[in-house]
Parts: sequence; C-alpha cells; structure tokens
Amino acid sequence: MPSRLQIVRTAARAGTAAVETAPPSNVALYQQIKDFIAGKIQDGTWKAGDRLPSENDLVVQFGMSRMTVNRALRELVEQGRIRRIAGVGSFVADEKPQANLLQIVSLAEDIRRRGHDYQCKVITVERISASLDVATALGLDTGESVFHSVCVHLEDGVPMQLEDRYVSPRMVPTFAQQDFLKEQPTDFLIRTVLLDQMEHVVDAVLPTREQAELLQMDPTQPCLLLTRRTWARETPITIVRCLHPGMRYRLGSRFRTDGNTVAG
Repeated sequence: MPSRLQIVRTAARAGTAAVETAPPSNVALYQQIKDFIAGKIQDGTWKAGDRLPSENDLVVQFGMSRMTVNRALRELVEQGRIRRIAGVGSFVADEKPQANLLQIVSLAEDIRRRGHDYQCKVITVERISASLDVATALGLDTGESVFHSVCVHLEDGVPMQLEDRYVSPRMVPTFAQQDFLKEQPTDFLIRTVLLDQMEHVVDAVLPTREQAELLQMDPTQPCLLLTRRTWARETPITIVRCLHPGMRYRLGSRFRTDGNTVAG
C-alpha cells in the first residue's frame, strides 16, 4: 500500500475521476481528504454531477483507514459539497441556490430559470384565530381571524423550503381561495398587493421533528430560517417563516455601496 506521503496518480474506473493524493500536512487526516476533494471542486477539476473516486479508491490512494475516509465524505455531504447515493457512489453536488435578502423573488421562477423542475406541495390552507405573536406582527387583535398556509417547495423533487405563512384578511380577503398548486403564495401576493416595505431576519436553527420530516432531512442538521414581514401603506400584510436546509440552500445579496442591488 502506498504511503500517504507519496503522490500517486491513477487512472479512474469508467465514469470516475482520477485520484491524486494530497501532499503531507499537519492537519487531521480526514481533513486532508476533505481539503483535497474540496480543492478539486473549487478549481473546476470536478464539476457538478461528476462522480468522485470510490471510498475504496480513496482508502488505497491515501493509505488511510476506511473510517477516516468515511468521515471526510460524510462531512462533505453535511456541508452540501457532495451527495452520496447508496450502492452507486459519491458525486459533486450542484451549487447551492442563493436567495436575495434585499428583494422578494419568485422561488418557482428561480428554480425554473436554473432549468430544474419546481413543485409546490400544499400542507394546509386555513382560517384560524391569531395568536398573540401573529396578531402583534400583523397589527390585529389577539384572536382575530387570519389566514394560515403551510407549503413545501421542491426542486427536482427535493424539498428546498418549508413556508409557514400568516396573512391579514383585511388586506388580502381572497387569499384562501387561491390554488397554490398553480401559483405559489409569494407570487400571488406580489401580483395582487402593492408591497412597499419588507423586513427580513435570518436565524440559524434546528428543525423540529415534524419540520425535518417535511423537508426530508436529519433533524440534527441546521437550517436557515428567513422571517419576512411585508407592508402596504404602513399596514402589515403578511408574516412568513421560510425554513431552508442549510446543506441545500444559502441566503445572501450583492449590492453597491449606494445601497442598490446588483442585477442578476
């Protein structure tokens, strides 16, 4: 078995990228493998969808234990850099979609623009009595009637966002009558209400077990929670909490120093 200090090149099996062991390093052994794979992804040698060397190949080429290699691959999966398919292999993951924090964008349009399939799974649409926190957020009296909807948004069949929304009937009386399988709630509100203010707050959270089931993820993995409130003429319209699996999604914006967002 070659030493981990030796640089080795080997032709890969059909459909598998070539392996080159990393130079010696003082960092932990599993981190060396992570850095090597991440470097190949970063410099474009391995692109989204490319198959990585097998776990056995990495064990042989790096001269490290299966446990060490498995930990490196597992952490790369948790970071969203690669994806693993049981019985098939490991592949470079698609780049994480990024939501713009300074604008309200159509998730459906964003997914379709990337050439992927969009689907909205409606969990519930109901009219309920507003709790204290919801009533306060929407400028209503506690117990006053509000619309409540819960949807899961999917990209190529994979849940990307769990949307939990409350809407003021005073401002959008027809909200519960809409078919959100055809037009998602955000798109409907943008089309029907002239929004002039919004507030975005982002938190890192762990999902509840029920939320994790809806998002088809491990409940021990972190999520990004985007809480958005919107207004029209100083009157609150909606408060929505959008939960994203951290390994599948990121939130961010690019803007000029004059405060304007950069197109695209």
